Amino acid sequence: METYTIENINLDKRKLYYSISEVASMLNIKESTLRFWEKDFPFTQPEKSAKGTRHYTQKEIQNIQLVSYLLKERKLTIEGAKKLLKENKQDIEKKHAIVLRLQHIKKEIQSLRTAFDKNLNITEENGMAD
Repeated sequence: METYTIENINLDKRKLYYSISEVASMLNIKESTLRFWEKDFPFTQPEKSAKGTRHYTQKEIQNIQLVSYLLKERKLTIEGAKKLLKENKQDIEKKHAIVLRLQHIKKEIQSLRTAFDKNLNITEENGMAD
């Protein structure tokens, strides 16, 4: 499976649509929360099949991630998030992208530090054995 990353989420290159359960799982959000946000944030609303099944595109997933950032990380109310998005959505998207990049860099640094510490411990153990 070929994958690529948008905003720290791995997506399948061949896949155009994602189910609500897939989106909820990848963003660690309850399905009921996604359905609730559709009412307050129309740009997160997915297409629906004739049977009412939700089909999320990659853009909608990014929009949901933006809403999640405002509500969960920035601790805004729904009204506060709606107002901020109405005033300057592009600026919020840019700031969110920067935050995600910094979080990714932090994880990389932590991973490097863990590998370095592990290597240092092995070196010290080998030095004591001599």
